[in-house]
Amino acid sequence: MTKSRIEAFTDAVIAIVMTILVLELHIPVGDSFSAFAGMEHQFIIYLISFCVLAIYWNNHHHLFQLVKRVDGLVLWANNFLILALSILPFATSWVSDYPLSLAPQVIYGCVILLADFAYLLLGRALVRANSQTPQLKALFTGYKKLYLSIGLNIFALVVGYLVHPVLIIVLDAFVLLLWVIPERIIEKTIDQPKE
Repeated sequence: MTKSRIEAFTDAVIAIVMTILVLELHIPVGDSFSAFAGMEHQFIIYLISFCVLAIYWNNHHHLFQLVKRVDGLVLWANNFLILALSILPFATSWVSDYPLSLAPQVIYGCVILLADFAYLLLGRALVRANSQTPQLKALFTGYKKLYLSIGLNIFALVVGYLVHPVLIIVLDAFVLLLWVIPERIIEKTIDQPKE
């Protein structure tokens, strides 16, 4: 199976999820800056969630530069990632309405954790389907950044529960910084001249 359909489908779904995300932003009541006062948190949470989606799309795109073929397991793993990302608008909307409450923050943190776990499963499925691609295997063998992200997501949930709920989204936002720059191993592989 070729990879083009899975890439196109994922691109389309992430674009739709981004659109749904922006539709969840509430319009201020009034036409002044004071009408926006008190709604800043909604905009900040929207920006964080948009960055989550953009970073997943960027890394998914880069990851698939190493992929030669996909199989049924890859399709299901990719669908699991899409499922996790499609829940993000719901979690974002709930957190934006109740930014200091534990339940919405925990759900938001669990959605991020679910997406990270789904990305790990997708990577492992891709390694299995592309056993002749050593760069892909090297990337997902002891993937420190991904395991660190999953560990920090769990840490954020614990700290948010024990200290203050808002720390979940704050710590998860810092984890995003690890993923802003795509994997160097992929960049090096893409930049190598074709023989």
